[in-house]
Amino acid sequence: MRAGVLILAGGDATRLPGKLALAAGELPMLARVYRNLAAGRETWLSVKSALSPELDALLPAPAALDRWNARGPLGGMLTTMARMRSRWVFAAAGDAPFVDAALVDALCAARQPGDEAVVPVSVEGGEARYEPLAALYDRLAFLRAGFPVLRSGRGALHLVIERLRTRTYRGHDARTLTNVNTPDDYAALRALLQGA
Repeated sequence: MRAGVLILAGGDATRLPGKLALAAGELPMLARVYRNLAAGRETWLSVKSALSPELDALLPAPAALDRWNARGPLGGMLTTMARMRSRWVFAAAGDAPFVDAALVDALCAARQPGDEAVVPVSVEGGEARYEPLAALYDRLAFLRAGFPVLRSGRGALHLVIERLRTRTYRGHDARTLTNVNTPDDYAALRALLQGA
């Protein structure tokens, strides 16, 4: 199975404005995520507005403009999945510089007949939580389950996941799911990359 890739690049980034254009090694963060995931896969970007020309030049992928404002990632995912062709889609955050094709392949391999989603679970403070922006979805099932959640005025992805036949996955390296949300997160990323 060859899953498509949907990269979310439409968040407000209020704690770290412009983060997707910040250097993550030799590339801007969003371009790094694209490079890590896109090879040979149908890949789309979900955006709220046009990317800068400099960043856009590094991303040879179609972009879908989010139709729903203030609905978080769900609106962008529904807009973009409605335009994609791949039956299975890996959704990734554009600010997750270590997410890679190996995770996509592992989730595809973990999928069983009847599954509609394969979602990594992380344990934080003793509590398990879904990682919906590093997960594999049956595109048609996600559209079927996601639109009612969106129409209800809510945008929480866990509400969609709860409507799907979901398999959880725990075989990932925690670093793979690291997001960069704050200046401290970015400083830690730079230190990590310089030490690599």
